[in-house]
Amino acid sequence: MRIRELLSSQSIALGAKSANKKDIIEKMTVLMEASGNLTDRKQYLKGVLKREAEGTTGIGEGVAIPHAKNAAVKKAGLAAMVLKQTVDFDSLDGEPVKLIFMIAAPDNGENEHLEALSRLSTMLMDDEFRNQLIQAEDTDQFLAIIDKKEQKLDEKASEKAEMSTSYKVLAITACPTGIAHTFMAAESLETKGKELGIPVKVETQGADGAKNVLTAEEIKAADGIIIAADKNVNLARFDGKKVLITKVADGIHKPEELIQKIESGNVSIYHHDGQKEQKQPEVKESLGRKIYKDLMNGVSNMLPFVIGGGILIAIAFLLDDYSIDPSNFGKNTPIAAYFKTIGEFSFGMMLPVLSGFIAMSIADRPGLAVGFVAGLVAKAGSTFANPAGGDVNAGFLGALFAGFVAGYVVLALKKLTNKIPQSLNSIRPMIIYPVAGILIGAVMTTLINPFMGSINDALTEVLNSMNGTSRVLLGTICAGMQSVDMGGPVNKTSYVFATSQLAEGNFEIMASVMAGGMVPPLAIAFCTTLFKNRFTKKERESGLVNYLLGLSFISEGAIPFAASDPLRVIPSCIVGSAVAGGLSMFFECTLRAPHGGVFVLPTIGHPMMYALSILIGSLIGCVILGILKKPLGGER
Repeated sequence: MRIRELLSSQSIALGAKSANKKDIIEKMTVLMEASGNLTDRKQYLKGVLKREAEGTTGIGEGVAIPHAKNAAVKKAGLAAMVLKQTVDFDSLDGEPVKLIFMIAAPDNGENEHLEALSRLSTMLMDDEFRNQLIQAEDTDQFLAIIDKKEQKLDEKASEKAEMSTSYKVLAITACPTGIAHTFMAAESLETKGKELGIPVKVETQGADGAKNVLTAEEIKAADGIIIAADKNVNLARFDGKKVLITKVADGIHKPEELIQKIESGNVSIYHHDGQKEQKQPEVKESLGRKIYKDLMNGVSNMLPFVIGGGILIAIAFLLDDYSIDPSNFGKNTPIAAYFKTIGEFSFGMMLPVLSGFIAMSIADRPGLAVGFVAGLVAKAGSTFANPAGGDVNAGFLGALFAGFVAGYVVLALKKLTNKIPQSLNSIRPMIIYPVAGILIGAVMTTLINPFMGSINDALTEVLNSMNGTSRVLLGTICAGMQSVDMGGPVNKTSYVFATSQLAEGNFEIMASVMAGGMVPPLAIAFCTTLFKNRFTKKERESGLVNYLLGLSFISEGAIPFAASDPLRVIPSCIVGSAVAGGLSMFFECTLRAPHGGVFVLPTIGHPMMYALSILIGSLIGCVILGILKKPLGGER
C-alpha cells in the first residue's frame, strides 16, 4: 500500500490557522472524518488525546505526527496540515510545529497500511522534502511531492537490497505504538551511519512485528548494538556484546552521538544470565521514581482482580435474600453464593498479584514467583508462623513490602551468583532463584508481618474510630485528590488507599473516592451545557461525552479540558470532588466494588444520598468553573 492510497485531497489543509495543540488535533480529526476513514470522530479524538498524554508526538524539526489506533477507524488513513503560523506542540526539541500528519490505524489486526506509514516517517526525516511540502501551493502539488519522494525511496530500497554490506553498528528501534517514531529513528541512524562511513543496520520492532531482523552472523561481527526504544526489548541474543540503551527520541535526534559511542568502545558489555528474556536496562532515574514505577506495576496488574471480584461480590448482594440468614448475606441463595464465591476468588488474588508484579518490576521474570509466594505469606497472616506471637493481619501494607523484599532478594541472589562458572549458569533461573528466593522471601515476609500487621491494625483502628467531622474530612481529602492530576500519581495514591481498605472492611472511603473521581467529567459536562458561551462549539460537543464518562467513573474525560486550561479547570474540579467525597462520608455511603460508577449504584449503601452527593459536587465544580472562565465573545 502506498501513501497516496491513504491520503486524499479532502484530508489536506494548507495555510491553516490554529491557536494551540488541542485545536490542531481537533481540526485534523475533522479532516480525517471528511476522507471517510472514521465511524466515530469523537471516539477517535479521544484515542489521539490519550496517546498524546502518554508522550508528545511532536517529533521535532517543526513536524508532529499525532496518531491513534482504535475501533473508531474503519480504514487506515492520513490527514495533513500545513499551518500558516507555527504553534507550540510540546515537541521533543522544544520547537513549534508547522507541518502535521495525522495517522488513523484500524484496531482490527489488519496491518497492510503500516508499511506506508513507516515510509512516511522515513521521508519526513529529509529537510528538503519537508520544506517542499510546507511551500506547496495546492493539494495537487502537495500530493505530487509525496509521490515523487516515495518513488525515489523505492529506488533506494531496491539498490540497498542488491548491496552486500558488513555492518559495523547494529540497532533496534521501538516505540509504544510502533507507528512513527520507530521508523524515524531507524532512518536517522542509517542515514547518519552512511554519512560517517559506518554501515548501520536497524531492526524495527513496529506495530506489525519486527522487520529487517538482525541475524546471528551480523550480531557476531558488529562492533556494538544501539537499543533506541521506549519499551522493553529482549536482549538475550546480545550476550557478550557492547550494548547502548537509550530513548527512541535519541535515535531520531542524536544518531551521530550514539554511533560514535559504540565506535569509541565506551559502552558496557551486556551479560545475559540465562533467562529467556532480560529486562531492558533503563535510563538512569531517581530512586523515588523507580519505587513509584515498581509500585504502579503491581497496582496496575492487581486492579483487574480487585475490580472484577468487587463487582461480582456486589452483584451477589443484589441477588441474595437478606431475610433468610442475615449472618450469611451474599450466600443465602445458590446464584448469589456462586457470584460471591467467584468474586472472593478474584478478590483473594489481590495481595499475591500486587507482590508478584512489584517483584517482577524490580527483578524481572525470576522475581514473579518469589513475589507471589511472599504475597501469599503476607495474606496468610494469622494462619502463618508469627515469631512475635498472636494473630497477624499484615494486609495490603504487608503485601506491598513483601513485593519489594522479594524483588530485592532476587537481585541479591543474582549478584551473589554472578561469579559461578559459565557451565552452571542454567541452574540460576531454574533452581537458585525459585528455591532460595521463595524460601528467603517467605522467611523475611514472615519476620516483617508482625510490624506491618501492627501498622495495618493501627490504621484500621484509627479509621474505624473516626466519626463526625474527622471522618468527613478524610472523605473530603481522599476525594479531592482524585482531581489533582486525574489519573496521575496523586489520583492513584488516593485510589490505591481506598482499594486497600476494602479488604479491611472500610467501604466508606471507596465510596468517597469514586464520587470524587466521577465529579471532574460531570462538572465539565454541566459547565459546557449551562455556560455555553465559555466554550467553543467543539468543546461543547466533547462536553456531552463527559456525561457518560463521568457516570462511568472515567476521570480521564476531563484531561483535555484540564490540559488546555489547568489554572481554572483543576481547582474547580478539586473543590467539586472534595465536596462530593465529604458529603458521601457524611451520609455514610458505602461501596464494596472499586469501580463501575452509576452502574453499581444499586449496590451502594444509601444510593440516593450518594447520587445527591455527586450531583451537588458536580454542580459546585461547574459553577466555580463557569465563574472562572471568561465568555468567548461570540459563537465559535
